[in-house]
Amino acid sequence: MVKTAIILAGGFGTRLQNIVQDVPKPMAPINNRPFLEFQLDYWIQQGITKFILSIGYLKDSIIDHFGKNYKGAQIEYLVETQPLGTGGGLLLSAKDIDETFLVLNGDTFIEVDLDSLYKFHIESESTWTLALFKTSDFKRFLTLDVGQNGEILSLNSKQEISSGLANGGAYLIEPSTLKRIDYNSGDSVSLESQLLPNFIKNGGKLFGQECLGKFIDIGLPEDYLRAKDVLPK
Repeated sequence: MVKTAIILAGGFGTRLQNIVQDVPKPMAPINNRPFLEFQLDYWIQQGITKFILSIGYLKDSIIDHFGKNYKGAQIEYLVETQPLGTGGGLLLSAKDIDETFLVLNGDTFIEVDLDSLYKFHIESESTWTLALFKTSDFKRFLTLDVGQNGEILSLNSKQEISSGLANGGAYLIEPSTLKRIDYNSGDSVSLESQLLPNFIKNGGKLFGQECLGKFIDIGLPEDYLRAKDVLPK
């Protein structure tokens, strides 16, 4: 079973600064609670017992709020002394992990049945599995080409469709797969636009499973304001 989750929580939240100030994006308040609390609560219920938070911008607000333990789950921090991007934060946070782990974007929430995703991961003999959601907002989200067996054939679908599957910002990863990537711990790199394409280029296969639950990305002001009606009460 999966017990460890990395949360990429080092973002600046530039697009939210007109309405959310003095806190990093994952700490943006929603229903009088920081967004990151909703994530931790949800994944603790799914069986996660250890979180590694990759942090940088206004890091003390996260450390002071959560400390080393949150509702029985262990909290560790990977402090980025310089911005590393989502991929750089992942590589540095994962360097000592030796079992299947979960990676989460610090500004997205997706309802995933972790047991179901892990079962799919094992049965597909996958080494890197994405939680996917259906969208018709092609301006905001890049849709993927996904085969019938769940293999991701392309990270940028060229099909003419009314809706498609997009990356939901939750990944199951086998540590050994990071050796397929031409980047090293400490490099500044994007997970979505550099690590994933590089993994495929080097012969890695990605798989994805559609998740039918709620999804919200708080990166834009209009979605941040909508989050109060999407997140669990």
